[in-house]
Amino acid sequence: MNTVPSDQASRDTSDAPRTTHLAFVMVPDYTLVTLSNAIAVLRMANRLTERPLYRWSCTTLDGAPVSSSAGLRIIPDGDVRTLEAVDILFVCGGYHPERQSSRALMDTLRRFAARKVPLGALCTGTHFLAAAGLLDGYRCAIHWENLSSLQEQFPKVQVSSRLFVIDGDRYTCSGGISSIDLMLNLVADAHGQRLASDISEQFIVDRIRTEEDAQRTPLHYLIGAGQNQTLVEAVTLMEANIEEPLGLGELASYVGVSRRQLERLFHQHLGCTPSRYYLDLRLHRGRMLLLQTGLKIADVASRCGFSSAARFGKSYVEKYGKRPREERTPAAS
Repeated sequence: MNTVPSDQASRDTSDAPRTTHLAFVMVPDYTLVTLSNAIAVLRMANRLTERPLYRWSCTTLDGAPVSSSAGLRIIPDGDVRTLEAVDILFVCGGYHPERQSSRALMDTLRRFAARKVPLGALCTGTHFLAAAGLLDGYRCAIHWENLSSLQEQFPKVQVSSRLFVIDGDRYTCSGGISSIDLMLNLVADAHGQRLASDISEQFIVDRIRTEEDAQRTPLHYLIGAGQNQTLVEAVTLMEANIEEPLGLGELASYVGVSRRQLERLFHQHLGCTPSRYYLDLRLHRGRMLLLQTGLKIADVASRCGFSSAARFGKSYVEKYGKRPREERTPAAS
């Protein structure tokens, strides 16, 4: 696959940074949009800088084409097992990853890990890394449809509902367009925020999302299908009452349980108190208003149920590590 524009081949690159090689393992039924978005960011980095900052290889286990979940096939660059120098190896998943977790794939991933190659996963590719035992003790992201099952199958893995997670030498994203965010953050780390912002503008992306951004995850996937309907009702009431928060006793009364029972449900299924969950909902709403509107901070605070901008600001710093006004300060290049 041609990864660098031909007009760059003759350029003097004596002062150019080292080219980073990312390899992608396409597993049958992989999500094409997540893979293509990831590669698009790398291509644009090369185009905007007119330097070969990145090269990439699309591979399969045997070098033969495999179908994506959309039924389309990319001609691979070869067999992943023949790759030599690679800086990050990403495994690309899609529907029903458990059906594609072959011994050959597991062994291949373990061999790269033994060579100390950083590993990544797009969409349900995270399942393959977990199945190979390569995410034990790591934080990771996966599509919200697969959150609950991954937690149940691999208890040593710290599953997150974030868009993407970078934990040491593991890079995972939840799928869809989250691969854009993951790659933009990798570009920013390696070559500066200005380049990442320029790429974002080329793709008409309004902002670069970070590891602090969560997937919009339906609650029943977080707590497991068929689990407690009372908890779902309580969270639905919280989401509907952001500007004027309900008291915990009032909330418990509405869903027909005692306050203590409600606290037990939240601890059991969500690992936090109802008050903490409610506060996080309100702060998340506040963050979206800060990033997506021109509302004054005092107005944002009011719309998220805080009695003052000062109280909002204190809670915001505790949650996100920055003051509300800093969300609107352009990042330094």
